[in-house]
Amino acid sequence: MWISRHLAVGRLGRAALAFAALAVLAAAPAVSAAEQRKAGEVVSETKVLTAADGRQVRYEIGAVFVPENRDAKTSRIIAVGFARLRPAEPTGAPPMFVLPGGPGDSYLGAFSETTDRARRQQAQLLQLSRAGDVVVIDQRGYSRRGEVLGFVGRPRDLPLDRPASLAADTAENLKIFKAAVAANADKDLSGYTVLQCVEDVNDLRQALGYGQITLVGQSFGSQWSFAVMRRRPEIVARALLSGVEPLDYAYDMPSHIYAALQRIAWDADHDPGLRPYLPNGGVMAAVGAVQRRLAKAPVRVRIKDDKTGRMSTVALGREDFQRAMLTPAADWPALVLSAYHGRYDDWARAVAAQRRASDERDALIGPLIDTSLGVTPAREHLLRTDAGVAAMGWWDFDAYIASRKAGVWPSPDVGDAFRTPVLNRTPVLFVNGDWDTSTPVENTLNMLPYFPNSRTVLVHRGGHGARAALLEQQPAVTDAVVAFLKTGDVQALPVNASLPAPAFKRPSFPPPPSSGL
Repeated sequence: MWISRHLAVGRLGRAALAFAALAVLAAAPAVSAAEQRKAGEVVSETKVLTAADGRQVRYEIGAVFVPENRDAKTSRIIAVGFARLRPAEPTGAPPMFVLPGGPGDSYLGAFSETTDRARRQQAQLLQLSRAGDVVVIDQRGYSRRGEVLGFVGRPRDLPLDRPASLAADTAENLKIFKAAVAANADKDLSGYTVLQCVEDVNDLRQALGYGQITLVGQSFGSQWSFAVMRRRPEIVARALLSGVEPLDYAYDMPSHIYAALQRIAWDADHDPGLRPYLPNGGVMAAVGAVQRRLAKAPVRVRIKDDKTGRMSTVALGREDFQRAMLTPAADWPALVLSAYHGRYDDWARAVAAQRRASDERDALIGPLIDTSLGVTPAREHLLRTDAGVAAMGWWDFDAYIASRKAGVWPSPDVGDAFRTPVLNRTPVLFVNGDWDTSTPVENTLNMLPYFPNSRTVLVHRGGHGARAALLEQQPAVTDAVVAFLKTGDVQALPVNASLPAPAFKRPSFPPPPSSGL
């Protein structure tokens, strides 16, 4: 996954995946006195939600109680939230276990919140329920029905008058990570790994009385699903995986991200609104020109603080531009073209906001689980020597790898044997967008030799939310996905699909007098 959460643009703010606010989760009612419960016990209640079409839909919501650390004999018991939807009539298909992304995300808001995101999640879950029971499970340490472990990812202001530095950023994050661990000394943080998450799924499966299950995983949810298929293959009937993140791919190859940007640039080059701003060679030529300019010297931009009215100078350098490459697809070409034409104000204001201290809390399970997964030494070598490093840098992985090597995190390393892919004959439907800059399409393509019973739908112009966009916009594909979830049949599924080009943002200044094209 591209390092975004609180590191590059706030690692918890991965470009195409917004995490649910920790404040909302923390304010939600939790199942009390988990320590008094027994491992494997379930507590739940039945409620009713009103769907977008006015239907009254009954659902079950509650928590499964599990050991915080199954490797410790005296582990405390914690609660992990879940919800269950059932179709009006049984379908006979294996139940679907929906695994959220992140780490540090939840689908439980789909049952109680009214945000656009919650409504979209609700619609997706109701679509899935056409195929059978749908069980949504939270992540340990990020559950409104249990505990929400967090830390302040930006406790202090970063200097505005110096450009970004990966080395300084990594050093700062090591301090933040150490403080986060120290602040949670009353928790057994060694229990927060993907292996423990696998057993949470299995415990809930058993508690609900299911045999085999179907896994539905997006982003980290797909990585979690790979872990279930690796550790508990006998319980998995089939899987639907999107925004694909294999076990050894916790950090993404810079050149694969760059390739997604090249595909975005192709459409941007053909956008009438952007055409007057393009140099010869289009958006990617502008990228190269800005990189060369900033490699010679940073630029300094005077901006006015909208709140205080005070003026300040923001220094923007080559490494700032590397981080800016992860701007959302519809906005990224305008940022590049503005910088190419020497208009840095909007970018400088965004960078200034990113460098300000914030009391917003990040999900602690993000780095706990991600660094525990890590990568093999061979993968790290490829990451650090990849051809795309010049454009993208090491922002995706440097702080996490450094913190793991420094022994900051108590969550144990899962081991290279577990990370390395092996042959798996589970029927899997992969869905990945070729504009995905969080989990690039090459992630899926590299897994195909290991999953001989798989089918892949490649979504042109699909970003990190390609599966959701596809199911919202193309009913025939939705029907085919439901058929796969019911029976494993893939005959009606396309091998590729396309989404419409977005409305690209234009630079906030008039086009220059003449165009290079």
